[in-house]
Amino acid sequence: MAEGEGGEKTEEATPKRRRDAIEKGDILQSKELGTAMVVLGGAAWIALAGPWMLGALRNMLADGLRFDAASLRAFDPAEAFYRLAAAVAFPLASLFAITLVAAVGTPAILGSLGFRWGAIAPKPSKLNPLAGFGRMFGINGVLELGKSLAKVALLGLVGWWLLSNEAGRLVTLGQQDLVAALGELGQTFVLAVLVMALALALIAGVDIPAQIMRRSSRLRMTKQEVKDEHKQSEGSPELKAQIRRRQHEVLKNSTRGAVAEATVVLTNPTHFAVALRYRVGIDAAPIVVARGRGATADAIRELADEHAVPMLGYPQLARALYFTTRTGQVIRDDLYLAVATVIAFVFNLDNAMAEGAPMPQRPDVEVPQGARFDEDGHKVE
Repeated sequence: MAEGEGGEKTEEATPKRRRDAIEKGDILQSKELGTAMVVLGGAAWIALAGPWMLGALRNMLADGLRFDAASLRAFDPAEAFYRLAAAVAFPLASLFAITLVAAVGTPAILGSLGFRWGAIAPKPSKLNPLAGFGRMFGINGVLELGKSLAKVALLGLVGWWLLSNEAGRLVTLGQQDLVAALGELGQTFVLAVLVMALALALIAGVDIPAQIMRRSSRLRMTKQEVKDEHKQSEGSPELKAQIRRRQHEVLKNSTRGAVAEATVVLTNPTHFAVALRYRVGIDAAPIVVARGRGATADAIRELADEHAVPMLGYPQLARALYFTTRTGQVIRDDLYLAVATVIAFVFNLDNAMAEGAPMPQRPDVEVPQGARFDEDGHKVE
């Protein structure tokens, strides 16, 4: 057996394999990128809406500690709670919105946005303890452990660097005015969150290519799988033979014999087929011996091919004959010239082949205005 024929996955995943994997929930994802996006969104919110939040907290605290005799006489805990919560509701809502956008933006960046039932469907294999131990202590488990240790080490180094640089400023905060100290502390906190987010983004930049490679490897196929999928999409030879048999069964025996004796078959080229017969000295005019659309047209073309009956693609003329003439009838008067031109070309073609002469040029035919139809049988003006 040649290499890659058996169980060895040497072929890239086909588009159908990728679509099926997505439907089952096997999508490109990176936890590191999601964490980095959320932390970056939080850092942006702190930088932009931090003063707004601090002001809201200050107002809420001042309102909560302010009371008088009227407040004591008509104290309503529910009203007080809603009033105080409303002071910080909008800043918190903006934080939630930014976090939600960051969380949704992660799969959008990776091209994996969308809900899939296959991802939440119960999987019995996940309940197998042996499979769980295999995931924990297998290659993927070791890789995930190494990635987590590297992430902790990198973030620890970043945190140590920040503390060592900001230690001098933090020590002197107690000597400053409270508002100024809080402002400097807020700036230091924003810087720390931003640097941590950038470090997570750096980790994500390494993780995403690794996830792409792992998913590509996971979806690779054997040569046999590619062949089987091709058979399923294109149809196996056995299925095609069965379809041809059913198409032949559509036609009666008399019709099959008539197609075998036809002079020419005109096609649409796929939706319609009309078989014409004209025997010099016997037929007074061309006769439609078989006509059909869909499966019947397929069967007529198959029979014409088997019996070497010439087939010509004249879509407008084929539709005109199909919609104006029944099987066994002579063609309509206004179609004589067009059909005679085609039959004369077929006769000349036979003579040229028999004598070894140059092949005649296929003629153009003009269908009368009153005999022009679309594929639904409506007249075309």
